Amino acid sequence: MTLIAIAVAAAIAAAEVTIPGPKGPLAGTLIDPGHHAPALILIPGSGPTDRNGDNPLGVKGGVYRQLADQLAAKGVATLLIDKRGMFGSKAAIADANAVRLTDYATDIAGWAALMKQRGKPCVWLAGHSEGGLVALLAAQKPKGICGLVLLASPGRPLGALLREQLKPQLPPAMMAATETAIATLEKGSKVDPATVPAPLASLFNPAVQGFLTDLMRTDPAKLAASTKLPMLIVQGDADLQVRLADAKALAAARPDATLVVVPGVNHLWKPAKADDRAANLATYADAKLAIDPAVATAVAAFVKRKR
Repeated sequence: MTLIAIAVAAAIAAAEVTIPGPKGPLAGTLIDPGHHAPALILIPGSGPTDRNGDNPLGVKGGVYRQLADQLAAKGVATLLIDKRGMFGSKAAIADANAVRLTDYATDIAGWAALMKQRGKPCVWLAGHSEGGLVALLAAQKPKGICGLVLLASPGRPLGALLREQLKPQLPPAMMAATETAIATLEKGSKVDPATVPAPLASLFNPAVQGFLTDLMRTDPAKLAASTKLPMLIVQGDADLQVRLADAKALAAARPDATLVVVPGVNHLWKPAKADDRAANLATYADAKLAIDPAVATAVAAFVKRKR
């Protein structure tokens, strides 16, 4: 961001907002540069990722808040949200693992209703990574939704992504056991933790297997094809988690969508190289490393053009 853009973003007040959840409130932060600004809801990615984009497992730098500030400087409002059962939304449900994508989609409908109360006739759903699946699912009921912004969002079911991500990292015997576990979940069955390689125990934790099964039966390309809402797909070509093949699968499902490939950025929109895995992943924990402004530029241009 330029010094002028930073100053503009800093002058925009961030409002803490809540809506009712199943057992307690859902919490978020609204960054709105003005009543007439187009607005989007930024839906977090997988795991314990908070409204700012940070994760206690080692992701730092507030990439969602960075994006929201950059968008505010370009005249776009962003609602940052904590997922049901986590962080500011912890009281909404007793067990954060006892959720399904449809639960998250229900929450998005509630957030969209709040934005309408605040003078936004419709909102864009901007889903990052797993959040893209939530956005696509919520968009199946399009009332009050302007369109979709899919940011590093999968275009294939989770099983395919896991196989692609894990195969280069695991020895053949360990990968064979992992493949069996993935196939078991794809069939809707439970995985015996004793059969899972120790380094992957957390991935196949019994507490999250129900949610994993839900993800594996979700086909994002089919969901994309079943909505006619305007769609922007933004993908970094150095992303090690979601590949360019995923963005192309989404674009193939929706030939009228706009696909923007940002060169030299990874899954968190930070500058990185695809051929240096260790350095690429190290950027996740670098709190001082800014995201590439090209992402905000692409998003702002699209949502403002489609108003």
